Amino acid sequence: MLILTSHEEIFAKKRGRKMRTALTIAGSDSSGGAGIQADIKTMTANGVYAMSAVTALTAQNTTGVTGIMEVTPQFLKEQLDNIFTDIRPDAVKIGMVSSGPLIETIAAALRKYGAEHVVVDPVMVATSGSRLISGDAVAVLKAELLPLAEVLTPNIPETEELSGMPVRTEEDMAAAAEYIGRTYHCAVLCKGGHQLNDANDLLYRDGGLRWFRGKHIDNPNTHGTGCTLSSAIASNLAKGYDMADAVERAKAYISGALSAMLDLGHGSGPMNHAFDLRSEFIETEHMDGEVWL
Repeated sequence: MLILTSHEEIFAKKRGRKMRTALTIAGSDSSGGAGIQADIKTMTANGVYAMSAVTALTAQNTTGVTGIMEVTPQFLKEQLDNIFTDIRPDAVKIGMVSSGPLIETIAAALRKYGAEHVVVDPVMVATSGSRLISGDAVAVLKAELLPLAEVLTPNIPETEELSGMPVRTEEDMAAAAEYIGRTYHCAVLCKGGHQLNDANDLLYRDGGLRWFRGKHIDNPNTHGTGCTLSSAIASNLAKGYDMADAVERAKAYISGALSAMLDLGHGSGPMNHAFDLRSEFIETEHMDGEVWL
């Protein structure tokens, strides 16, 4: 007679169940706080199987980026073809893509395979105000990729870029979000921050507006928050949640990750994406008796 341990019993019960899947298309962050690495951690923590198509390699840490090496459009196409023809993603999150040919490659694949639940984090302007994408690439982004999105997640500078409007007040956020949503026929989550409505985000969807009020968390380690939020939204859309519920759950997740107060590196460090994972495989008791998570 076969006697199963508690773990084996759990695995036996779960065997054969379908796991929802999500794909991140973005650059690699060698320090693990943002980009592909943050997306995979977030998707895993939110209960979906994560896949990735890498658009660029970066050499970076918590203090900044020192080098970027883009993949070729052909290699990106090959990654996407391999993913969609084998393990089809239930949702797709797209992060920073800095060149027009790569954007065109992604858009062509999304159309070819009829991708669903496309979340675009339109990374164009850094928190410092530095542009991260050329004007030509922005034009391609607007023409080819944004109209394929179910939801966009711009920060304040990106909202200004996409709307052509200055955003200084809540009323400005509302007007800009509505303009972007009507222009690209999608939902828009206009993120607060940048000295305006910190932790308060505004969702425009189907002609309506809804505020998601958050609590300010005094944590300077915010590297990868935009990547994490958009990936969490994609994860919840993949699991079948309505847009508003997906956003609410994503905000709760990122608040938990920030509240864990992880402190790594010499600059703006990463969050603890695994703050809610607890098992004998996560907790490690070191020889000095201290428990590390």
